[in-house]
Amino acid sequence: MSKRSKSWLEQHRRDPFVKKSRQDHYRSRAVYKLMEIDHRDKLFRRGQTVVDLGAAPGGWCQYAAEQVDGGGRVIAVDLLDMEAVAGVEFVHGDFSEEAVLETVLAVLDGRAVDLVISDMAPNLSGIRVTDQARSMALAELALDFAAQVLRPGGDFLVKVFEGAGTDQLRRDLNERFQKVTIRKPEASRDGSREFYMLGRRYNV
Repeated sequence: MSKRSKSWLEQHRRDPFVKKSRQDHYRSRAVYKLMEIDHRDKLFRRGQTVVDLGAAPGGWCQYAAEQVDGGGRVIAVDLLDMEAVAGVEFVHGDFSEEAVLETVLAVLDGRAVDLVISDMAPNLSGIRVTDQARSMALAELALDFAAQVLRPGGDFLVKVFEGAGTDQLRRDLNERFQKVTIRKPEASRDGSREFYMLGRRYNV
């Protein structure tokens, strides 16, 4: 194991959000990012239809299913396999492929979506320019999908990394949503360039 990997594992073991996720029976520490944003911005309501892009290992859709319980519906998508989550319909595949998108649309069966959430991130190459470009491509793909399925007034939350393309993405969101805000949850790791863009009240 490399020195970098050992350092990451040690940091992971000491991470208070990792410990808390185990205590609270959530699948990942990332749930506390979504939870903090939800507490601040009131994303979820009972009965909503929610699509979670880049869902594995399932922390976000686990939380989403809890919030929309009572007539709600959560569809999760990831190219990685994921153990079943109660109340969640899982589509396994690469969301950038047309066939997977068509499967998600078939599962929705014409039902308008209230909220699209995306925590997608690319497999990192270690080359910052390349990784940034891949990250922005995923964010843009998520936005294109949201534009297809959101009901009028629906919301969109997407993870991005500070760097080239983020200003343009924000302009794109401003064209499609009545309000765009930036969120940097406490659970984001120290030194991470990640943050979240939140588009509220989709303009069809």
